[in-house]
Amino acid sequence: QVQLVESGGGLVQPGGSLTLSCTASGSIFSSVSVGWYRQALGKERELVARITEYGFANYAESVKGRFTISRDNAKNTVFLQMNSLNPEDTAVYYCNSYPPAMRYWGKGTLVTVSS
Repeated sequence: QVQLVESGGGLVQPGGSLTLSCTASGSIFSSVSVGWYRQALGKERELVARITEYGFANYAESVKGRFTISRDNAKNTVFLQMNSLNPEDTAVYYCNSYPPAMRYWGKGTLVTVSS
């Protein structure tokens, strides 16, 4: 069974940067589209960015120009480079297939943007 593990979250000041990683335990990850999602306290989970198996990416308007999603299929890993972070980016970040599958939701990684 494929498991996804997110890492790289932490506390960062406004304007700072973080890079999140999502590593899959199985090789099937490399043949599907993958998304980064986030859920802020009291809000619904939302799609932040997604990338196809061929490397084509799309972004939510709120992060366009600041976040970059990429993938290394050989390592079964998807990355989310986040720049110019602001407090509204504070959330738990998850990766999953796109569209998401219930069985792939992991624990996520918390990103807190605060001074």
